[in-house]
Amino acid sequence: MSDLVTGDAVVLGLRPARLPSRGLAILLDLLVYVTGYVLLSVGLALATSSLDDAAQAAVGVASFLLLMVGVPIAVETLSHGRSLGKLACGLRVVRDDGGPIRFRHALVRGAMGVVELLLTFGTVACFASLISARGRRLGDVFAGTLVVRERVPGARVMPVPPPPPWLAGRFTGLDLSAVPDGLWLAIRQYLTRMNQLDPQVGAAMAARLADDLVARTGAPPPVGVPAAAFLMAVVHERQTRDAARAFRSAAAGAATAPAPAPAHAFAPVAAPAPAGFGPAPAPAPAPAPAPAPAPAPYVAPAPPAPVEAPRAGGFAPPA
Repeated sequence: MSDLVTGDAVVLGLRPARLPSRGLAILLDLLVYVTGYVLLSVGLALATSSLDDAAQAAVGVASFLLLMVGVPIAVETLSHGRSLGKLACGLRVVRDDGGPIRFRHALVRGAMGVVELLLTFGTVACFASLISARGRRLGDVFAGTLVVRERVPGARVMPVPPPPPWLAGRFTGLDLSAVPDGLWLAIRQYLTRMNQLDPQVGAAMAARLADDLVARTGAPPPVGVPAAAFLMAVVHERQTRDAARAFRSAAAGAATAPAPAPAHAFAPVAAPAPAGFGPAPAPAPAPAPAPAPAPAPYVAPAPPAPVEAPRAGGFAPPA
């Protein structure tokens, strides 16, 4: 990384492009420009076949300067330092202060590129880029520019290893509110890279981080627990609390969401009478409900008549 300080005292961390990526970008650009120059030369040769040799030579030199010098300058000026090759390789030409280049920067780079790249077949540019601390060629030095990488590979986030099973839920009552974010970051970086460290150095770092964590929490250090396992368990407990807090916030947000307004039944409103026709007629009174009929008096039912038991023989007496 190259620390560039702007005029506003802002430090920019830029990654200068080195010789392999710059060489590949220049080769791609030259391939495009040379192909265009060959096609243009064939067309001009057919179009100027009736001219004399001096005119044809002048047209050839003009086409060479236009396509091999003028076009790269115009492309870098209009694209703010991103030619086709630089776009493919993820590079960009910027000023020394990190700002976009202008026409004068592209002009100086293009003029020096004729000597560095075309006349010497890139030899001068290779030596200058290897000698420079930031990989700049002579055109960049005279123009005050720098070629930087735009596509920087992102760092892969390493997961924190889980704590031992016998430590699960042991630090649920630990107060973690006084632990600063810087200490959490240092613990996380140690846990993700502890397998890459020397065992003695890693043990010393784990002990120091565990002491700092114990001092921040105000709890006594656990007896018989290794420092690395203690750090894993505490980080796991913090992640569990953060996940539970986020879940509660989402649930509370869903519970306090405004419910849709219920549909209310409104009585119809009579339309106002038109102007000039007087007040609207009063509505007819509703008829009074008819009185309910009086209930009939209760009459007790008569007792049933006695039934004689049948005689022996199974015959019933006559009616």
